[in-house]
Amino acid sequence: MAWQRITPAATKVPEIALVFWVIKLLTTAMGEATSDFLVFEIDPVVAVLLGAIGLTVAMTLQLLVRRYVPAVYWLAVTMVAIFGTMGADVVHIGLGVPYAVSTLFFAIALAVVFAAWYVCEKTLSIHSIYTPRRELFYWATVMTTFALGTAAGDMTANTMGLGYFASGVLFGILFALPALGYRMIHLDSILTFWIAYVLTRPFGASFADWAGKAKGLSGLGLGTGKVSLILTMLIAVLVGYLTVSRRNAGGANGDA
Repeated sequence: MAWQRITPAATKVPEIALVFWVIKLLTTAMGEATSDFLVFEIDPVVAVLLGAIGLTVAMTLQLLVRRYVPAVYWLAVTMVAIFGTMGADVVHIGLGVPYAVSTLFFAIALAVVFAAWYVCEKTLSIHSIYTPRRELFYWATVMTTFALGTAAGDMTANTMGLGYFASGVLFGILFALPALGYRMIHLDSILTFWIAYVLTRPFGASFADWAGKAKGLSGLGLGTGKVSLILTMLIAVLVGYLTVSRRNAGGANGDA
């Protein structure tokens, strides 16, 4: 994918290479499994509170560092994945909002965030995230994409009756389309990036649900705790590799 080789101008954001998409998919899957494990194993209110605390700590660290630090950046993404899943689940389970309605709501919320970002900064490019305000817009967008992707994935799996595996395949195909559009008909790189970014959430989460959920719920029955642990280990290995090798580091000079 040509657009995988885009390198951000700011050191707070990693290079958008293949490893970025692999870790991103793993974090979405891990966030889904971890959220489900915590909510069902402990008091849901306590689980959400812990998720909020973890997100606050991770985001504080990310906003305080002066350059892209793989461990800090991916910790923030992981906590967004966990808490974003919880937020979408609260809307459906806690408030009784249908998945179709919550999907539409989060889609509108994402459009509002994009509109506000563009009005203020005249760009939605991750190449230009080198000011505190742009970074805040970036993370607001990331959070909203996770909530939208969670609701959309649950809608296809449950409301539409596709099940988790079929939903994962569907979103995997949809995830590939922006890259094909960019490569074959030269669609805008910013547009294709954000479409793919949104789709990583239901893509990864659907397969996490398929692996962890009980067989009676169209899953393999491995257990959400086990799936979460395995995915966490994979993420740690890849982030450790990035830290040691200094690959995917981006850089203010724009070097790939």
